[in-house]
Order: sequence, then structure tokens, then C-alpha cells
Amino acid sequence: MRKLSFLLLFLAVTMFAQAQVATNIYWVQFTDKNNSPYSIDNPEAYLSQRALQRRANLGIAIDEYDIPVNPQYLQAVADCGAQLLNPSKWLNGVSVYVTDPAVIEAVNALEFVQSVRNCPNDLKAQEQKERWLANEMKPSAEPNRGTRGFYGGAEAQAKQLNVDILHEMGFDGTGVIIAVLDGGFEGTPDQNCFDNMREEGRLLGTREFVYGSTTVYSQSTHGTSCLSTMGAYDPNQMVGTAPKASYYLIHTEDGNSENIIEEYNWVSGAECADSLGVDVCSTSLGYIDFDMEQWNHPFEHYDGHTAPMSIGCEIAASRGMICMNAAGNEGDGTCTLGIPADAEHIVTVGAVDANGERAYFSSVGPTYDGRIKPDVMAMGQDTYVASGYGSYWPYYNGSGTSFATPVLAGAVACLRQALPYASVQEICDALRACGNRAENPDNYYGYGIPDFSQALEVLSVNEPIGNTPTHIISVYPNPSNGEVHVALNDLHKADLTVFDFMGRKLYSYSFNGLNHTTFERYLNTLESGVYFINAVSESGSETLKLVLTK
Repeated sequence: MRKLSFLLLFLAVTMFAQAQVATNIYWVQFTDKNNSPYSIDNPEAYLSQRALQRRANLGIAIDEYDIPVNPQYLQAVADCGAQLLNPSKWLNGVSVYVTDPAVIEAVNALEFVQSVRNCPNDLKAQEQKERWLANEMKPSAEPNRGTRGFYGGAEAQAKQLNVDILHEMGFDGTGVIIAVLDGGFEGTPDQNCFDNMREEGRLLGTREFVYGSTTVYSQSTHGTSCLSTMGAYDPNQMVGTAPKASYYLIHTEDGNSENIIEEYNWVSGAECADSLGVDVCSTSLGYIDFDMEQWNHPFEHYDGHTAPMSIGCEIAASRGMICMNAAGNEGDGTCTLGIPADAEHIVTVGAVDANGERAYFSSVGPTYDGRIKPDVMAMGQDTYVASGYGSYWPYYNGSGTSFATPVLAGAVACLRQALPYASVQEICDALRACGNRAENPDNYYGYGIPDFSQALEVLSVNEPIGNTPTHIISVYPNPSNGEVHVALNDLHKADLTVFDFMGRKLYSYSFNGLNHTTFERYLNTLESGVYFINAVSESGSETLKLVLTK
């Protein structure tokens, strides 16, 4: 994956850092992280052991993005009279609550403050949010309970992905942590389908990032329904796609308005998830228009590296978290996606029905820079979900890419359980390669509905690879975010062939151990992705996997 330049990130974030971000809520953008008491050499001070282990498993180094916001800067802002809300180390700033313009002037005058940003609330952009939720929160009059097998009414959505095969193999999400970032989890404490999760201690905690909200269990039942598609365990009634995973519930979306502060809230929430050691982030949110029009996202923002939330997604993926995001419910058009569905290294999920046909409301790409979106599809029309309204109405069939996303995220958690050392890039590439439209992807279906049993098979080939020398050749470092080197272990020459993840032949070379420069030069021209190098010599043949994360 391309490493984000801290300078480019700074420039992108400051595009959005010149005014208000909600009524009396401001975003304060800092210039640097100089003189911080935190250091790259002591990550235990700000990352959990689980977060450090995830990085170790995936070969990810600690870098400047991991360093928290300078606490001296935060204290100086507070001393000016601002109420601190949510700092963001990835974006290097903090949201604050201020009612006195003189306080903003004082904050802006601090030498390490680049800019301050604010924008007031109104109800105009609520129309956009209501369109996103209209299909999702409008259940069928009579729920389709499907067959009364183990998965209950959720059988079609699980079996469409073949995740039931992973469950039969023992990969049910055990030991994997999923963060659900949403607009509220009202009704979760009273839903019977989460009893098993609570009894086994797998509901690990909640986090609140919306100003004025005191609990994640309010504002909306949307998060409860999303959670149920993964975490429900009520055999013969409803079983989700990751029924034995562990969960954090994170509230970042303000259901009362539509302001760009919600993108910053999400980044702070994702940072929290990262520090807790979360493996998979499931987000069923999207942003297009805001209550103040100057912050609306025009098409040119959809390049994966401009909007604050899209930048946050890219950094989250670079930390080793697999991020899943809903495509949106805006239907056909030229890029009807919601931010951050444009992010490059996340999995953007569209919606199909039980027969695999695209739902009419499912948003489409391409991105501004021409990439196909959505990436893949899952069942998001008449999806079986928990209601959040108690035992008198426990389940219903809802529709929206919001439900397709966690259905798929749960399956990804099972894949992560099976393959703890697979990189984010590998898993994302495998989902696309194993989609039922992988040979002919488009901006309506992406790469289609992924077959998780096939993805497991593909990712299991030639594991472990890592930096362990192979019998014929060694390729190192692997994974690599820079230059790749090749050494011949066999005493004789080897014929090398490079294939991409889809099995397409890219390059052939006869290697005698001395002429390594030409082959290395070719490998270093490759873009980020997963590649296979087949080596044939007199002693035999083998294929190794090379992961590039530039």
C-alpha cells in the first residue's frame, strides 16, 4: 500500500480546516508533533499489546501516524477556554466546543495551530441522511424467516458467501475483534440474539465520540441491526456471519444533523479501534452533502485521498485493520458513492438480493481517479436483521448497503481467524479475485459476490511465506514497502515467471544468481498488490507469494 506522505496528508486535511464543523464545534488543525513526550521507540505508551501484536504479525512498523497528538498542544488549547472533544493523531488535530469567539481567536493565535474550522447546524442535509436510511429502516410487513435451520432467517445471506463452509471448519470469528462504527445501538442491551455474546464476555466495550450523546445505546437502532448480521447467535432464529467474534461498539454518527465533524469523529473512533487491537472495522455510514454547502463533497473529492474520512480509512488500513464500508443507497448515476467508499485500500460493499441481483438503490462508481467501486457485493436487500425493539418485534427484513456491509465484514473476520498473517492487501485482493464477476468487473457489481471458501483456499496457498528462504530462491523483504531483493539458493539457474493475483502472466526471466539486478528492477516497478513468482530449476519447482505495500 502506498505510504501516505505526512506533508500531503497535512495539505489535504487543511483543505477542510478553515471554518466551523458544527454549531459551536470547531476543528483545530496542528502544524506538527514536535517535542512530544511520546516516541516511536516506546509504542507501549499509546498502543495496546494486541495492537502491537497485529503489527508484528503483519510486518507493520510504528511510524509518525501512531504518535498521539502532543498533550502540550492540547493543554494550551484548553487553557484558551476551549472544551476538548476528540483528538486525532492520524489527522493531527482536535475537535473542541467553543461559544465565545474570543476563545477561537486565542486558539488561532497559538504558534502550533495551522487553522480552526467551524460550520453551524440546520436540517437541510438531513434529507440526504434520510434517503440513506429510508430503505434500511423500513422493514417488510412480514419478515421472511427463511428456512428454520441453524442460521434461521439469516441463512440466505450467510450461504450466499459460502461463509457457512468456514464455520463448519471451525472459523466462526473466535479470537477476532470487530469494531462497529455507527449512529447508535439502541436496543442492543435488550436483544436476545446478543445474549451469548454478553454471557461469553465478547461484547468488549463501547466508545462515544458524538458531542452531547452520553451513551452509544441511544439515537438509533441502526447499529443494532448492523451488529446482528455479524454477531447474532440465536440458533434456528438468527445466527450472524461472525457469531463468535468479539465486538466494540463505537458511536461516531450524529443522527440529529449532517456535519463534516462526523468524518472527524469517525477517524477518532477508528484510531481508538486501532489502539485496542481491532482486526476488522465495519462502517455503514457515508457522507455526500452537509448542512453547510461549502463542505459538500464534489466529484473531485472522490479520489480516495482527499476527504478526512477517506484519509482516515487509508491510514487505518495501513495499520493492519481491514475496513469495510457501505457503498451507499443513492442508486444509479456517475459516482453516487458516499465518502469514504472511495478509499482505495478498503472494501466498499454494494447490495444484492438473495438471487444475486443488484439492488436498485445500491450506489455505483467509478471514483474520480477511475477505480472500480463498489469492490464486492453481499446481500443487502431483504436482509434478515435484529430490530432493536425488544422481544415483541425481534427480527425483520431490511434493505440497504448498510446491512450488506456487516454481513460481509463478519465473513472477513472468519477469514482473518483462519489466516492471521495475511496482509490487508492480500485479503482485499482475494475477495475481488474470488468474486463471481472477477473476470468482468464493473461499477455496478464491482467484482461480484465473493466465495469465501475459495478465498480461504487461495490465501492458504504457499503459507507461510514471510521472510523464510525458499528452496530455490529468496525474495526479501516480504511483505515489502520499498525495494525488493532476490537471491538464488539453488546452485544452478532458475527460470522465473511472475503472475498477478488473478493468475495473469506478467514477466519471465532466466536467473543465474549473478544477473539479479534486471529481475529486481522489474519487481520494483510493480504497483501495490499480491504477486506470485514461479521458480523452476533442475531441482524442481515452487511458487512463492510476494506482497507489495508501496
